[in-house]
Amino acid sequence: MTGVTSITTVQLWTRRFGLFAVIWALCAIALFAQEGDEGLEGQPTAEVQPAMEVQSATEVQSATASDSLPSADAPSTLEAPPVAAPGSLPAVESLNAQAAAVIDATTGTVLFEKNPTMEIPPASLTKLVTMHIALTEARRGRVSLDDVVALPRPTWARSQPPRSSLMFLAEGQRVTLHELLLGLSIPSGNDAAIAVALHLAPTIDQFVALMNTEARRIGLTKTRFVEPSGIDENNMTTAAEFARFCREYLWFHPEAIPNYHTVREFAYPKERNLPPSQRGGAAQTIVQQNHIPLLGTFEGVDGLKTGYIDEAGYNAAVTAERNGTRFIAVVLGVPTSLGSPWGDRARATDSRRLMEWAFAAYRTIRPPPPDIPEVRVWKGRTRLVTLRAAEDRATTVPVHRGENLRWEVDLDGPLIAPFLAGTAAGSLHLYDEGGFLRTIPLITGEGAEPGGFWRRLWDSIVLFFRGKRGTL
Repeated sequence: MTGVTSITTVQLWTRRFGLFAVIWALCAIALFAQEGDEGLEGQPTAEVQPAMEVQSATEVQSATASDSLPSADAPSTLEAPPVAAPGSLPAVESLNAQAAAVIDATTGTVLFEKNPTMEIPPASLTKLVTMHIALTEARRGRVSLDDVVALPRPTWARSQPPRSSLMFLAEGQRVTLHELLLGLSIPSGNDAAIAVALHLAPTIDQFVALMNTEARRIGLTKTRFVEPSGIDENNMTTAAEFARFCREYLWFHPEAIPNYHTVREFAYPKERNLPPSQRGGAAQTIVQQNHIPLLGTFEGVDGLKTGYIDEAGYNAAVTAERNGTRFIAVVLGVPTSLGSPWGDRARATDSRRLMEWAFAAYRTIRPPPPDIPEVRVWKGRTRLVTLRAAEDRATTVPVHRGENLRWEVDLDGPLIAPFLAGTAAGSLHLYDEGGFLRTIPLITGEGAEPGGFWRRLWDSIVLFFRGKRGTL
C-alpha cells in the first residue's frame, strides 16, 4: 500500500504542477501579448493645459519680447478655426472692399471670406496691435494705465509725417498711458502710437519686434509691422488674419470695449495736461469723434477701429454682440478712388452688409455640460479616471438649429496605464433635432501610473481573453 500511495502522490503532484505551469504559461503569454500590442492606447500624450494664463511663448526675437507676450495657450493655439457651411450672402460681389472676413468671436468659426489671403496694408488698424501690447503689459503689472508717460520730441504732433491723424501731443504735456490709449482708439493719433511704443520699449524698433513676435505667436504668417501707427505701407496683413487677431484682442481685453472703443469722443489736451506755463489761458482743447462704422446706428456694434492710407484704401474692423452672439467683420481695401466721404460710407456699407448677414444666418449656442462618467483604468494604480472636453462647448450654428440638444459619448477603447493628463480617450458628439452639429475630443482629467505586477498581470489576462473589448 505504501508503494501505491507514494506513486499516486507523485502522479498527483506532477499533474498539479503541470496544470500550474500551464496557467503560468498562459499568464505570461497574455501579459507579453498585451504589453506588446498596446500601441498608441498605452502611450502617454502631451499634457493639455487650460487655454488661459500659461506663461510661455514660442519663438521670440529678444529677451524683452519673450517675456512681454500674452499666454502661449491663448485661443490662437487651437487648431485652425472651423469654417461654417456655406451661407447665402446676397450681392456679395458688390462688396466695395477688396478683401473681407467674418468670424464668430467666441468659437473662431469662419463664416465668410472674400480674398482672405490678399495682403493689404492695415493702415491705422495697426494701432489695435499697439493697444494689445500695452494692455497686456498693464495686465501683467509691468506698467500701469495711470503711468505718466514721458514725451520726447519724436512723440510730438509736429514731429509726425504729413497728413497724420493726431492726438496733438506737445512738449511739456502731462499725459497718462490710459489717455494715450484713448488717443489711439478715438482720434487714431500717430503721435500717441509713438508715445506708447517708447513707453514700453527703449526704441521703436524694439517695440515693433514685440508686435511681430506677437503676430507669430497668434499664428499670423502674413501679418508684419515696421512701425506702430500704421502710416507705413510696408505694414501688412490679410482680412482672415486680422479677424483672427481681433478675436485674440477681445479674448484678452474685454474691458477695452467699454473703456476705449465705445467712447464717442475724445477731448485733448485739457488744462490738467498742459505745462504750468500754459494753464489758465485760452482754451486749447480739441474734441474729436469716434470713427467706428455703425457705432450707435447698428444694434450691438461696440468696436473696434478704422484705418486709411492711400496705399491701402479704407479699412475697418467691426464687432457687434446680440443675445450672447458676437461677430467680427474685417473689410480691407475699399478703393481710394471713391474719395472721402464716399470711402467712409462704402466702408460702413460693407460692414453693415456683413453684420446683417451674419446675424440673420448664424448664432452661438452654449450647450449644457454633458454627463461624462468616470472610466476604468486598466493596469494602473488607480481604478477610475475622469474625462473632460478638450474644447469649449460654445458652437456656431445656423439660426434655425440648436434646439433640443443632446450629447453622445464615444470612448476609444481600454484606457491602459501609464498615461498623462490630457491623453485622448474618446469624443463627444453634439446633436439637435436636425442631426449632427459637432464633435469635441475627450481627454483624461488626470494621469495614471502603472499598477503593481499582480494588477498588471490580472488586467492583462482579462483584456487578452476579452480581445481588448472590455467594458470601460
